[in-house]
Amino acid sequence: MFYEVVKSLHSYWAYLVFIVLIITVVNVLMKVFGKKEYEAKDFRLALFTLILTHTQLLIGMILYVVSPRLELWSELGGGVMKNPLARLYLVEHPLVNILAIAAITIGYSKHKKKLTSQAKLKPIAIFYTIGLVLLLSRIPWDAWIG
Repeated sequence: MFYEVVKSLHSYWAYLVFIVLIITVVNVLMKVFGKKEYEAKDFRLALFTLILTHTQLLIGMILYVVSPRLELWSELGGGVMKNPLARLYLVEHPLVNILAIAAITIGYSKHKKKLTSQAKLKPIAIFYTIGLVLLLSRIPWDAWIG
């Protein structure tokens, strides 16, 4: 029961994360390429995205620990890497998504230290885009959309 609730929360929260992350990336890329000024709204959007992604990470970590799939480590041992579905859920999805959220965190941290608009926008543009691409690369699409 708890597993199903956490799994649903993780799945539905992901939609919110992607919507806000895409909005943030599009907004910041338009500002970088349009040579626009950094505004308070950009700060709030970057921070909100950071909070949403970190919350998703926390939900995902809880899901990982309570997941029945975790037993595959015992059953398959090193065979987890030979099983594409087990490898995706137990290794690739968690690892790549942690790297994605680390990239987003780095972008947010770097932007705070900059003084000019373009210097503030570029780390968000670069690292949030990297985070988005990484997240998109390891979604279990069959389970998420199907």
